[in-house]
Parts: sequence; structure tokens; C-alpha cells
Amino acid sequence: MKRAYLFLFLLFQITLSMQAAPGDTHIAIETQQTALVIRIDKDQTPTIVHLGPRLHKAAEYAAIPGNGKRGEDYTGLYNSVYTPAGGRNLLEPAIQVTHADGNPSLDLKYVRHETQSLADGVVLTKVYLKDPQYPFEVTLYYKAYQKEDVIEQWSSIRHTEKKSVTLQKYASANLYIPAQNYYLTHFHGDWANEMNPSEVLLTEGIKVLDSKLGTRADLFQPPSFLVALNQPADEDQGEVIAGTLSWSGNYQLAFEVDPLHNLRILPGINPYASAYTLAPGTDFTTPSFLFTYSNKGKGGASRSLHRWARKHRIPQGQGNRLTLLNNWEATYFDFNEEKLSALFKDGKKLGVDLFLLDDGWFGNKYPRNDDHAGLGDWQENVKKLPHGLGYLVKDAESAGVKFGIWLEPEMVSPKSELYEKHPDWVLKLPNRQEYYFRNQLVLDLSNPKVQDFVYGLVNDLLTKNPTLGYIKWDCNAVVYNAYSATNPNQSNLYVDYVHGLYKVLERLRAKYPTLPMMLCSGGGGRVDYGALQYFTEYWPSDNTDALERIFIQWNYSYFFPAIASCNHVTDWGKQPIKFRTDVAMMGKIGYDIVVSKLSEPELQFSQEALKTYDRIKTVIWQGDQYRLASPYTNDVASAMFVNEGQDRAVWFTYLVNSRYKAGSVAPIKLKGLNPEKTYKIQELNVYPGTKSGINSSTATYSGNYLMTIGFNPQVDTRRTSVVLEVTEVK
Repeated sequence: MKRAYLFLFLLFQITLSMQAAPGDTHIAIETQQTALVIRIDKDQTPTIVHLGPRLHKAAEYAAIPGNGKRGEDYTGLYNSVYTPAGGRNLLEPAIQVTHADGNPSLDLKYVRHETQSLADGVVLTKVYLKDPQYPFEVTLYYKAYQKEDVIEQWSSIRHTEKKSVTLQKYASANLYIPAQNYYLTHFHGDWANEMNPSEVLLTEGIKVLDSKLGTRADLFQPPSFLVALNQPADEDQGEVIAGTLSWSGNYQLAFEVDPLHNLRILPGINPYASAYTLAPGTDFTTPSFLFTYSNKGKGGASRSLHRWARKHRIPQGQGNRLTLLNNWEATYFDFNEEKLSALFKDGKKLGVDLFLLDDGWFGNKYPRNDDHAGLGDWQENVKKLPHGLGYLVKDAESAGVKFGIWLEPEMVSPKSELYEKHPDWVLKLPNRQEYYFRNQLVLDLSNPKVQDFVYGLVNDLLTKNPTLGYIKWDCNAVVYNAYSATNPNQSNLYVDYVHGLYKVLERLRAKYPTLPMMLCSGGGGRVDYGALQYFTEYWPSDNTDALERIFIQWNYSYFFPAIASCNHVTDWGKQPIKFRTDVAMMGKIGYDIVVSKLSEPELQFSQEALKTYDRIKTVIWQGDQYRLASPYTNDVASAMFVNEGQDRAVWFTYLVNSRYKAGSVAPIKLKGLNPEKTYKIQELNVYPGTKSGINSSTATYSGNYLMTIGFNPQVDTRRTSVVLEVTEVK
């Protein structure tokens, strides 16, 4: 009997210890649906006690029991809000420093916090932390986009010690999540093979995703992921955290399942070769980490990120985009003014808004006739363009289209005048053999003189040609033999390079806020929201085979909205032009074809498709995206975009398996419609000389019917792609 009383007494004491103490402070970062809650205990130790659905009563956050740790935490830091290294921590740290006196430890105590409401439903919370023994401070920033259900987190590090401090690691965030199981979806690939998904069950220990490439940091894998809690998530059900790091350089995403089977997520700059020397009185600000929590599957998470990106991050994210014709596949490096003038007229004939002149227009001593020379010498090649770019801009405008230009400002060819004049501007080791990636090297953007050079060449181009309508900014090389001739701290180089790039882009955006700019890195080598705060759109892949693009665009769409995705109709692949056009419409359509080689029906179809696209593009760009049938598990890929009023939708379905009887053999259930509204369905992009298989003259359906029973778009080997418009009948 005494043992039973003793057991009950101990159980009562444990229960009390797991609950918040009366003096604890709780900081709730909330969106409409989500809450991240920080608890400050009597020792001023900040920990995360909740990340998930927002509670209706904020006062009840104080009743959360120790985050359900499911056992004894020997350190009290497993769920630290920003885990410091060198003290009593036993797990992966968020921050690791060596003080000016050589001490490698850090302790971060809560000082205070403040919250301010910013414009348009955005709330910023700052949490100030300080080491009790050193004048070393960390400020944690949490920007809650309440309507979009997205939280943006970053940290700022500062000290006033007598000498510089070395930052060994400096994560952007340190999330802590308890669940029964954790299923990580990450993405991998290579050039022309981007964004292949892998889902793995996270077990005890740590899984690290990272990049050490310097510039094209996303070449092998992007800094974006999905984590499903408890069980694998599907498109519409399950708890999911979608996260992406806003950084265009080396990154590290660490996923640690701790000894108590709780998940810690630590995203940030890769500490590899980047121990950062921080001078006294100087702020070091980490890149922001963006995340959203969804209890409505992967689709709910991606729609939140899309709404956030369009409204708060991508320039003109709620505005217009230009359709363009690129000369690359028509001419490659072999062109002159006469050829380009003919292409301008082809662009007008096709119906695009803009002509883009790609690589090969520059260099005189070392002309850019292939990819072995000329980068860095940004003067018009007088043999190809004797009258200069200004002549082309006016000639294109006379033909009825705007003119855009390709640049690769961060790079240099060893065979160039720039390399001869400024070898100290190039990233390379002084005593090693030069290694080339695509026959080029990277300029040292940690050097302010190089920053001025890059800004100057773009600014001069735009100053001389004020009506220039578009810039495609490429970045094809990674960093080999990383060394700066001018940076006093070589281990700062990888970080300073990206900061230097951002400084240039900030200056350009300040002067040219509405200029359309494409982010390109040999395809999708630099697709992140750090860069996308300066670019209106991105190039997902150099692989423009329409069948391959279905898969590539499908996976990018988990994190980035359709308005930012440049999808071009090209001659890659064997699909008919209708299929290629229908795939490209699921974003910002463009063309990289020889218009003069189109047959009369192909030209007619393309002209009409562009007119149709102009009518429906706002639904695609601004609508909520719903994935209906995955190309990984079905014969067809199917997705739709629904506008905010739920009275218009555009629905795309493509055949991805050409085996016998493959196709949409049954109705596909739609999503996102209003169940009480009545809709009609009409086929778009019908090829000349063919008839639609959809009878749109009389049939109408309730939203309830279309989402419960569905509708068959009749995709098969004879109708390999179908675009349908779903419109409310009023």
C-alpha cells in the first residue's frame, strides 16, 4: 500500500514538473492557423514548447506540459530555441562560437522580447538573448504572415568583445517538433535532371542535406523540403511542414531525431570552410528560413507558400509577365543583325511580347562564338552587331516586340580581356592548376571593386538602352579552388560572395524596380527565395522536353508559384506542339523555336494558344493550385488552378504513360471549387482540324458533383494533353 502511495506521489511530482511554472513567460508567434510557442523559465532559458495548430485560447499555451518530451532530457536544452554549443548541450548546435579569449563555449539567456505589427497582417517578434559572461548577443526574428500562414525566421549575431570572434556555425532557425514518426521528402538531381523527390523515414541520429558548390548551390539538391508528421502525407491529408532556406550559396539542412524521438530541424548557411570572423560591433545576419505548417497535406502547405511568395517576396508577384521568343535554339552562337531582324518579325507573327537575345552577342578581341571565350568583355561584337544593341532594341520595337538580353555578369572566361587586366578579380588559388566549369571561372564578388564592375556593366546597358525590356541573368559555373586575392579572411569567402551578389542586385532593384529579370543557373541551379526577392521569374531546367518538364515543374510547384516558373515551348522531345504548349502553359509560357519552320496548322495553333493564354493567365498565375493526379502513380498528370472567387478554373491533364490502354480511364475528382456553384466545362487549345471530345454545349455540373464524382478529361494516346476551362454558370 505504501508503494502505491509513493508511486502516485512521484507521478504527481513528475506531472507538476512537466507543466509550466507560474512565473514562466510564453511568447506566441501566431498565424491564422499556426503557432510557434517559446517558453522562458525561471532560469531565463528559452525553449520551444509548441509548433503546430494555433490554440483558440492563447492563455492555454502555458498549460502545455514540457512539450511532451517523452522522457528525461539530461540537458534541458533538447528543445532549445537556438541551441548553443560548448556548454551542456549534447546535440547538434544552432550556434557555435570561439570568443576573442579562445573560450569555445556559449550560453544564451533570455533578455526581453518585443512584438510589432507591420503592414498588411504581418507581425514581427524579436527575442533578445545574451551570454551572461560575455558581451555576446543573439536576436531571433520571427515574421508571421498571418493570412498566408507562413513564418519567416532568421537571427542576428553581435558582440562587443575586445577582438574578433569566430562563428563556427550560425543557423537561421532551430525548430523542435514531437511526433510519432517523421517522413522527410527532399529533392535531388543534376543538370537537366532537377527536382527528383525522395521520401525517407527519419530515424534516431542526424540526416544532413547540404551544398558546397559556392554559386550554383542548388545543382544537386535544393534547400527545400517537406516533413510529414506521424504518417506519410498525401496531397490533401496529413500534417506537413514545408520549409525552404532563402540563400543562394552553400547551405545545410540538418534533421536530427533526438534520443527521446523528437525532431530538431536546423537550416542555415553551411559551416563548411566558412568559420566566419566577426569584428566587434558588427552585425552578422543569417538568411531567412521560411516554413509553413499544414494539416491539409502537401497541397495546403504549397498553396500557403504560393500566396506568400506572390504577395510578399517575388517582384511584381501579383502583376503581369511578358511572353518571349528566345533565339538560342534558332541560332545558338551563329547570328547577325539580319537574322535577328527576321526573328523579331517571327516573334510578332507568333504573338509574343518580347524577343530575348541569348548568349554570343559580345566580345571583340576574344569574340563569343562558342563557350570558350569572351565572358567578362561585355561590349557588342562588331562583326555580329555592327550597329550595337541600341539598334536592335529599336528594330525589335519597330517590329512590334520588346527586346531583352542575356547576361552572365558573375563569370569570366580565361580567354578574355577582363581576365588579362584583372586576374586578381577571379576566384582561384594562386599556386594550383585552374579548373574550369563550362570553360569559365567565377568573379570575386566579395571584392567591392568587382561588385561595382558588375553593377556598372548592367547599369550602363540599361542607361544606354532605357527601353530594354528584360534581362536573363545566368550563372553557369561553380566555385573551384576557392580563394580570394583580396579578402583578408578566406573562410569568410563563401558567405561574402553571396552577400556581394545581393548588394549588386539590391542596387539594381533600387534603380530599376519593375524590370523583368529571369533567374537562371544552367537551369535550376539557384532557385531560392534569397535570389527570388530580386528576380521576377526563374528557369527551372535546361531540360525542356515537355514530358520531363511535367515532373520537374510538378516538384518545383511545392515551393514556388506558377507565375515565377518560365516554361518554354522548344524542339526538345518528340511530343507534338500541342502537348509542349499545354505543358508550358502551367506557368509563364515562352518559346525557343524556329517559327519559320512551323507548319501552317502548328503556327495557327500557337497563335490561338497565345490568345487563349492571355485570357486565362491570371487564373494560372494568381489562382490556388491543386494537384489532382500525380505523374508518379498514375498514367496521367493532372492539376488545376482555381481563382479566389471560385468561379473560374483552368485544368491541365497530360498522358505520361504510353502503354496499351493508358489514359484517364475514370473520372478525376476536382478540388477547390465551391460545392454550391454550378459549372460548365469547355476544352481549350483544340488543335486545328480536330474536334474536342468534351461536349460543352449543354452539360453543367455542381461543384459538389465535380469534387465528389469527378469528370473524365478523356486523355489517351490519341489525346495526350487536354486543357479544360471550368466556369461558373450564373
